[in-house]
Amino acid sequence: MKIFSKESLENLKQNIDLVEIVSSYVDLKKSGAFFKGLCPFHNEKTPSFIIQRGDSHYHCFGCGAHGDAIEFLMSFQKLSFMEAVEMLADRFNVVLEEKKGEFHSNKNILKETLFKAMQFFYFMLIHTKEGKEALCYLYKRGITLDFIKTFYIGYAPKSYLFQKAMKEQNVRMDLLEEAGLIKNLNGKKIDFFSDRIMIPIKDKNEDVIGFSARKYKEDSFGPKYINTPDTSLFKKSYVLFGLSYSRKKIIKEKRAIIVEGQFDALRLIYEGISIAVAGQGTAFGEVHAKELLKLGVNKIYLALDGDKAGREASIKIGEIFQRVSVEVFVVSIDDEKDPDTYIKEKGPEKFIALLKNAKDYLKFLVDERFKEINIDSPAAKNRVVKSISEMIKSWEDPLMVHESLKKLSSLSNIPISVIENDMDNPNFYIKKSESVHVENVDPDRVIEKDLLRWLILLGDGSRFFDIIKLNLKEEDLKIDLSKRLFKKCLEIFKKEKKIDILSLAMNLEDTEEQLFLSEILQKKVNREKAELGFLESLNKLLERNWIEERENIRKEIQKGNLDEKEVLMLAKRFDDIKNKKPKIIFPNQGSLENF
Repeated sequence: MKIFSKESLENLKQNIDLVEIVSSYVDLKKSGAFFKGLCPFHNEKTPSFIIQRGDSHYHCFGCGAHGDAIEFLMSFQKLSFMEAVEMLADRFNVVLEEKKGEFHSNKNILKETLFKAMQFFYFMLIHTKEGKEALCYLYKRGITLDFIKTFYIGYAPKSYLFQKAMKEQNVRMDLLEEAGLIKNLNGKKIDFFSDRIMIPIKDKNEDVIGFSARKYKEDSFGPKYINTPDTSLFKKSYVLFGLSYSRKKIIKEKRAIIVEGQFDALRLIYEGISIAVAGQGTAFGEVHAKELLKLGVNKIYLALDGDKAGREASIKIGEIFQRVSVEVFVVSIDDEKDPDTYIKEKGPEKFIALLKNAKDYLKFLVDERFKEINIDSPAAKNRVVKSISEMIKSWEDPLMVHESLKKLSSLSNIPISVIENDMDNPNFYIKKSESVHVENVDPDRVIEKDLLRWLILLGDGSRFFDIIKLNLKEEDLKIDLSKRLFKKCLEIFKKEKKIDILSLAMNLEDTEEQLFLSEILQKKVNREKAELGFLESLNKLLERNWIEERENIRKEIQKGNLDEKEVLMLAKRFDDIKNKKPKIIFPNQGSLENF
């Protein structure tokens, strides 16, 4: 994990324009010394979300949302702390210096190189004789000029025009090689892409990080698609194509459509169904799924090709999401058709109707498996149902397992008691796992991290720090890193009367402290319940210390090396503590019971 120097973070803080960042996602209107808009964190009709000119924080008077640019990107774009920092650095052209002396600037240079390549490929497709055949191919596929312009689709020529054009723009050969645009073959620099249609691949910031190149001639050498090789910017196993266009709406609607091909994803996005993503030339796997889960999806539509391979892929992908209790629906597309072809022939409205009538995953799975057997054969039916039930029993959530087994019972017309007892085994099933391990969790670390998380997120209000001062001291914390971070929070607040994440990170000189802060901020929380979360965390910590104080006295008494007088004194102290269960003390209000 990267750890950036205090100086580079300070430089970033000075260059961030919060209004510019927020206005990319929220329609802000100037009102005197403020910018106002509808809060992106809750539904409202009257604007209560404001940013004061020159301030580094936003605030919503409706739901209480508050934070800096880092906090906004983490909350709204579901980025990690480090992703938010790097995104801001890219946006405002700030060089982030790592503590070990490496520089982040090279990524920006590579992105500039790839952007110039995208412009060249686009020009070649639209304006040259070399690109005419590829352009005609796209037109025949129903891809219009507006579609091409929207997604900056291009053409990589066969000749060495690409390298010549890049040299004329003073782009170094080593950068082209590092970006995956040329390769070294027997000491000769050759183009990585040749005579192919070029589709740009973009990151969260909509910067170009690579290309997917499609052949348009049947006799062309190589597979249908070739992707940029893995580089410092592009790892195809981790990239979801189309997410740069669909991310915002996926976060808002908490659902996504997974398709097979890049043109399938682009077609859906172009037609306004902008919750579509595709794998990047590799089978859709758990790493891709995690990218969507991080965005909070709770519903997945699988709109893969209508052939047998597409249906089998739907079964595999669907199981990944069902395993973690995400609803999955399979869209039934005509045989041998893909979403791109289907929409061109029948229109987006018909495709939306397919989404509405999609089969839930378990029904789709049972129907597919029953197609393969003689349903009248008890042995064949036993094999299929047993296979499906074993898969279901490996899922994570017990309630999901139970309800899915009940549904399997209904779909297969087999009693639930038989299915739950594993068909052949009279003993109730035990959940299986490919790897069984015990994870050591430190409860003290969890409690203290929770409190610090809320303190950082609520760092705009002196009321919460006043509560902390009345109820908690540094020595009340047990974890050394917690103590250090707690102390720095208080120091920053005393000086600036507020805390923002970037300021806190700047004050963490120790690598271990920065890692601990990132660890704290990784957990996703419901920010609408931030105040309640803060009070609950504080109460848990106070109760922990109260219980431990009593336990320590009990252990001291049980040692048996005290005289009667000492034992009586400890017993009295134990009772006094027992009768004084901690209550949070509020400024000018005394303690509050049952908050």
